[in-house]
Amino acid sequence: MGISYKDAGVDIELGDDASKVLFQAAKLTWENRKGEIGEVISPFDDFSGVRVVDVSELPKGSLMCLGFDGVGTKMEIGERIGKHDTIAYDLFAMVCDDAVVRGGEPVLIGSILDVNCLSKNGVEFKNFLKDLAVGYVAAAKEANVAVINGELAELGSRVSGYGDFNYNWGAGLVWFARKDRMFTGHEIKEGDKVIALSESGFRSNGLSLARKILSNAYGNEWHKKEDLAEKILEPSKIYSKFICELTGGFSKEPKTEIHGVVHVTGGGVPGKLGRILRPSGLGADLPNLFAPCDLMLEMQKMGEVSDKEAYQTWNMGQGMLIIAPEDKKIKEIAEKYKFKVKVCGTIVKESGIKIKSQGGETPESILNF
Repeated sequence: MGISYKDAGVDIELGDDASKVLFQAAKLTWENRKGEIGEVISPFDDFSGVRVVDVSELPKGSLMCLGFDGVGTKMEIGERIGKHDTIAYDLFAMVCDDAVVRGGEPVLIGSILDVNCLSKNGVEFKNFLKDLAVGYVAAAKEANVAVINGELAELGSRVSGYGDFNYNWGAGLVWFARKDRMFTGHEIKEGDKVIALSESGFRSNGLSLARKILSNAYGNEWHKKEDLAEKILEPSKIYSKFICELTGGFSKEPKTEIHGVVHVTGGGVPGKLGRILRPSGLGADLPNLFAPCDLMLEMQKMGEVSDKEAYQTWNMGQGMLIIAPEDKKIKEIAEKYKFKVKVCGTIVKESGIKIKSQGGETPESILNF
């Protein structure tokens, strides 16, 4: 008997069942965009099942863009403890929160999920996919986006990690914006307030450093040490819906004046804030940032990571920064979303970023970037 596709590691029937799980989850997200730009429709009653959005009535000055990102190595934490129902929050946060940095409104998401296999030694991993789908639906609602499609592929040894079920997950995002509402960096003025949004976890950045520190300290089975893995797996907060309420997004009226938004991911506060300040040549003095979570401070101590390195790698307690002339309305609306916010600093004339450290090496010291 010849070799079958299943013998080569691809189970078509099980793959079809798994795809149905993700498709049904995606359908539940279409209600998120009902009556707004990005409402999902099926224009033809035929075999293809194509889903589209009608953009024939967009006003002059409407812009559309695509953004792409992935979860990075955070899914390995889920693999280690068999918990996958929050990973979609990290995926959606990475693409949706990047869109609002330019003044856009996240609308449609498509994802590609590459797995090593859907079953092994007679054990099917469909329940893991159902966990991913649960997070898919919940994260889409929080971000106010619709999932228009998703691809699933079994790639065998091309995908590896910890344990038997390994995967990589990336997404593409369609976002819309009004040209006259987009942030260029030139809107930022000296004297503007810098308002921080608290983040109590790692988000989806700097996990390679955290994993390296834990592996060095406790060996390859580090996740069995107390509840370390659960803490690191804390899902990313998704801020984009909140930011769109402030800015008006694509089609609503702004609630307050915003001059800039910073998504604190790779490069940390100095890297991401520095990028948005570059066009104006202005700087920032940040004496009152949120403190990082206890686990970040523990990671610093265990890995002998300097405060400067930590602020350039991790978010150190801030998921986003908003630059605005006033903070009152921002704080009012943040209460509805249960986000912790505070004025953490000021935009200054001199270039460079000055941070009063909340890190574990030399607290209260001044770091210059």
